[in-house]
Amino acid sequence: MRDNNNHKSQWQPATVTIHGGKRRDEHGALVAPLYQTATFAFTSTEQGSRRFAGEEAGYIYSRLGNPTITELEQRVAALEGYPAAAASATGMGAVSAAMLAFLQQGDHVLVSDAIYGCSFALFSHLFSRFGINVDFVDMADAQLTKAAMRPNTKLVFLETPANPHLKVVDIAMVSQLAHKVGARVVVDNTFMTPLLQQPIKQGADIVIHSATKYLNGHGDVVAGIICGSTEDIELIKLTTLKDMGATMSPHDAWLILRGLKTLDVRMERHCKNTRVVAEFLRDHGLVKTIYYPGFADHPAQALMGSQMYGAGAVVAFELAGDINTARRMLDSLQLITIAVSLGDAETLIQHPASMTHSPYTPEARAKAGISDTLIRISVGLEAVDDIIADLAQALNQCKAALTMNTEQTKEPVSHG
Repeated sequence: MRDNNNHKSQWQPATVTIHGGKRRDEHGALVAPLYQTATFAFTSTEQGSRRFAGEEAGYIYSRLGNPTITELEQRVAALEGYPAAAASATGMGAVSAAMLAFLQQGDHVLVSDAIYGCSFALFSHLFSRFGINVDFVDMADAQLTKAAMRPNTKLVFLETPANPHLKVVDIAMVSQLAHKVGARVVVDNTFMTPLLQQPIKQGADIVIHSATKYLNGHGDVVAGIICGSTEDIELIKLTTLKDMGATMSPHDAWLILRGLKTLDVRMERHCKNTRVVAEFLRDHGLVKTIYYPGFADHPAQALMGSQMYGAGAVVAFELAGDINTARRMLDSLQLITIAVSLGDAETLIQHPASMTHSPYTPEARAKAGISDTLIRISVGLEAVDDIIADLAQALNQCKAALTMNTEQTKEPVSHG
């Protein structure tokens, strides 16, 4: 079967999303076949023994490998620029398998201070039970990052832009510091996708995606992907991914393969809509602070063109008022869906402090800059005027309520 990996360096990203890593089916099927099978038959006991011993290539059991999953792995690896990838059942399965494959008791892990809530729970709650030391640090600060490195630092984990308020980290800077102490750098690239950021070019050793999000793009799959060197991916597949059982189903892989074909055109529309939505939010009187990498005053501008090729499709903003204002705003929406994901065709909105980042303690949330009025919106593919109209009516309701409360507070008390 033909393997298109040899030609990927000659293609533009839009072409790689459709053809990179694609194999020609022996029966001529244009779409990658779905091998919906748990196990694979051997022609003889000798063949079975050779495959288990690693002496012969071939499939054994879908937890260990499956042709549909292999094609997905090759195609995402081609997009990220790595030689290999491993698919997992969830994004957190990818984070756990990638990290634990290289760690043992007494090791040290350095983590950026603003990350997804479940990743935070993994590092802050579970790792300590196994004698793995974790420190959280503001990786936007080179001096703090350098000072936090230890001789026993084995892994450095970061998100950039960070979930939920889009703090950016210079991957090249972190990679340089980490490699000096012999640590691997693991980057969660979910928010950017390989089309807007390729961490391998900045020295990252491993890249993780929640494939649930933009790679799939249709909201009907929960999955993860790990990209890295052939040796690192083989280790992950043969140890933590295999033995913890967090492997992807063939059907989910097939759905993501379908989604990848439209990744380029989807991201173009996502990003275009997001720019317009961000400009609207910036100019609304109820919005106190806005976080969007596309604005000139956002720190991401220093990395545009070198690390980042676009601003992405997520906006975070803080409202004037309190947590009740944020809740009222979300509950007043009619078109936009309250849901804790991103990258779907639908515009999704959520309240990080009480939802995705609820595993943080109040102190940790404050340190990470996740306030009670912070809202995160994943801008979808709808007509942008309709998205803005829904935001406007919800924000205006909240603004009117705040104005009324203020006026009532100012009214003199009547004594009859």
